[in-house]
Amino acid sequence: MTSENTRPRTVHDQLLALSALAGNIRAELDSGKQKLPKPVADDLQFLQSTLEQVSGKIEVFQREHGNMLALAEVGQVINSSLELDEVLRIVMDNIVRLTKAERGFLMLRDENGEMSTRMARNWEMESINSSEKNVSRTVVQRVIDTGESVVTTNAQEDQRFLGQESIVAFNLRSILCVPLKVKNDLIGVIYADNRIRTGIFAESERDLLEAFANQAAVAIDNARLFSSLKQTLEEVTALKNLMDNVFESIASGVITADVQDTITLANRAAETILGASQQDIIGHHLKEALASVSSELESHLTEIRKTDQPIVELELSHNTPNRGLVNWRFNLSPLKDASQKTQGVAIVLDDLTERKKLEAQRRLFERMVSPAVIEQLDPNSLQLGGKRTEITTLFADIRGFTTYSESLPPEKLVSILNLYLAAMAEAVLAQEGTIDKFMGDAIMAWFNAPVPQPDHTLRAVKTALSIRDSVETLYKELPADSHLAFGVGIHSGEAVLGLIGTEKRLEYTAISDSVNTAKRIQENSARNQILISRDAYELVKDQIDAKPYADMSVKGKTQPIAVYEVLGLK
Repeated sequence: MTSENTRPRTVHDQLLALSALAGNIRAELDSGKQKLPKPVADDLQFLQSTLEQVSGKIEVFQREHGNMLALAEVGQVINSSLELDEVLRIVMDNIVRLTKAERGFLMLRDENGEMSTRMARNWEMESINSSEKNVSRTVVQRVIDTGESVVTTNAQEDQRFLGQESIVAFNLRSILCVPLKVKNDLIGVIYADNRIRTGIFAESERDLLEAFANQAAVAIDNARLFSSLKQTLEEVTALKNLMDNVFESIASGVITADVQDTITLANRAAETILGASQQDIIGHHLKEALASVSSELESHLTEIRKTDQPIVELELSHNTPNRGLVNWRFNLSPLKDASQKTQGVAIVLDDLTERKKLEAQRRLFERMVSPAVIEQLDPNSLQLGGKRTEITTLFADIRGFTTYSESLPPEKLVSILNLYLAAMAEAVLAQEGTIDKFMGDAIMAWFNAPVPQPDHTLRAVKTALSIRDSVETLYKELPADSHLAFGVGIHSGEAVLGLIGTEKRLEYTAISDSVNTAKRIQENSARNQILISRDAYELVKDQIDAKPYADMSVKGKTQPIAVYEVLGLK
């Protein structure tokens, strides 16, 4: 009796068993002494033949059914991944398994249009090393040229490929190569072979591989598209992150609003300038976020909507609850999309408050210190100390001011004083001199530093004559009781110029005996008189009209000083 483990398990197996049984019965009866009647023998033979045919057809059906199931399974597997390398590996492993090939290769067109091997696998589902990647270039090229599959049971004897170098050199036998097409475009080929056995591949394997290639081509194309989209997304994400970083790093405030003036974007600088968080800015109306300037800004926004043209360098001063008076600068532009259609407005906002303060302080500083001195100073490299330089020093004061001040209120007194001092200062600056300081009703200035001036003494004399002319002009504008006199002293000599004081309080000044000499000459000058020392006179005597004046003894000097009175220029 047949055991459970030896019973046929498929219809195919059962039919083969019955066929074999019928054959055995015929053989036993034919070998006996008594022959079977011919009709019975013919029936047994017919039964045996029929069983074999049915068994063969069932075997073909089962094989094709199995291939269809495998094809469906493979299609499900390869379409379950969008990673190109993973798809290629799955494709090749299943090709080798389904076709019973020794090796399988998948070739794709590269960016230059050339076919290159992207995946090579063997029957053990392992990657093939470079030394084992020899294929029939003739077969591959034929598939590429014709777009049709090639199958050969023995390439060595196939009339189509006789004498082909690659087939002979690599001892290639069974070869199956099918095209990979997407929408009739050939994107690659699938190549399978066996270098040992012939007759491995038949028309059924070709049909199976072609059906599989159709699915594989779509999967590969999808994976490629996914890879391309993934790369594009990564590039866009990186670009967006870069733009976000740049956007957040911009020192100017940037605000965008849609056509309804609802704010859609604001960077960190805008938060700082407006003194509000993004939650209090984004999603709110421009009038709300820019409430302190909304009334002045509205007309400009209307103009942009009407003309579709930007407005630049718009400065608005206004008061805010927390900071008081502030100065903002606006650059307003239409916000356009890729098709150049206006989608709102872009605002670049700068807070000029501190800059305006610094500019005002500089202007004030320039009124107290010569611009030439300011240009020479580097705030990052200020050092205490000085440099010895030849200069011409000028002192000028207002005569009779002390007596005059006793009869006037302080406000009017300061007003008159400033008129005279301003006239003196303008005269100095006109000759590019350096004003050292104002000392009550007097002014100290020098020439030839920090910018060298070869004619520095002549410039000092011209300054003194200009002071005289300016005072005469003031006499025409002021009442008689405000006509004050002046006195000027000029001397040339060496002095040390530099920063004097401490790091917290510095003064750029000149120190030397020659400076003191100019001061003593000025103190001894008469009403509306310009006196110049002999040293200074010798430098300009050919250019000025002057006459000797009595030698004067001054405090701090053991010998009298020879001086000249300047009358004018020659």
